[in-house]
Amino acid sequence: MSLFDKLWPRARTQHAPESPQLQALIGRLLVLSPTLNLVPQWRERLAPALERSIEYVSGIVNGLPAAREASAATWMTDPYVHAFFAAPEEVAHIMSRSPELHAWFDAHPLAREAYTVLGMAMVERRGFGVAQHGDQVHTDVAQTTLSFDDHQVRVCGESEADLRNQIVQRVVEQIALEALAQISADESRRDALEQERALLRTRRQLLTRRGAGTHTMLGAESNANVAEVARVDAEIAENERELAALGLKSEALEHELDVICNVLSNSAQHANVEMRRVFLTPMNVVIEDGAARGGTPLVFPLAHLPASPQGKRAFSLVRFARADLQPLPRLFDEHSRIVI
Repeated sequence: MSLFDKLWPRARTQHAPESPQLQALIGRLLVLSPTLNLVPQWRERLAPALERSIEYVSGIVNGLPAAREASAATWMTDPYVHAFFAAPEEVAHIMSRSPELHAWFDAHPLAREAYTVLGMAMVERRGFGVAQHGDQVHTDVAQTTLSFDDHQVRVCGESEADLRNQIVQRVVEQIALEALAQISADESRRDALEQERALLRTRRQLLTRRGAGTHTMLGAESNANVAEVARVDAEIAENERELAALGLKSEALEHELDVICNVLSNSAQHANVEMRRVFLTPMNVVIEDGAARGGTPLVFPLAHLPASPQGKRAFSLVRFARADLQPLPRLFDEHSRIVI
């Protein structure tokens, strides 16, 4: 260090202040992986990766259609609500089956409505039906129908902006969980390789010992023994290469942070939304030539999380009024009571 540096030390690099959303996600990651803060400069390395993930997910979430009202009244006027539910009375009935929605209204007694994410399984079926072409009615016409079931309401917010922020946070958390799953898989692989290495070394020792005593003197099985030792040596070498690729155990924390930062920086590989554009009749029959016939297209967002066993799920942002909330269905009726 020069004399000038001692007299006038250089100011440290100033980083942009962290947003509340970034701070909340860093805190959440520390809960999921408490040892992260043992890595030198972990926060300076993690924050940029998190910011890139937030930016990517926010771009998707901000591009989603506006929340639509989910009610019996809009079932006849909103083609999306009409497609999601089989009948107008089903809207309130299905929405009210969510314990999370009931809990949210209980926690917000002054709220008149809740903004929620309505997730659904979109099922595409091919079959035969009736179709009219001009003045003629044709039967046994090949048709494709869409149906929506397994409705789930899990995330609720006070406003649409609040809901979108919650979606961003949850998706980024899910991406981070994918990174932790990879780390866990690496550790399991390391344990398996170490056990395999111990067995291979034991196997080699046994083969080497077979070359002692009378076996060497009489030359019995010498060629077969040499070939077997060579095969085991090759397996040991491959085992060592795979272990080296996983890094040293002493570098496990560094490796963990590197994996998390890499996954967060490449969020598009772990979460994306596909916009499915279709033309539907009121009976949810797909109109193949809908554009030519002047039909109105419906665009359904499909969320895809590669780590999720459910695969793609259709979803929509909706508003649901407290006045339409029905009591939770009882798990047991009067006949199921235990008689003592």
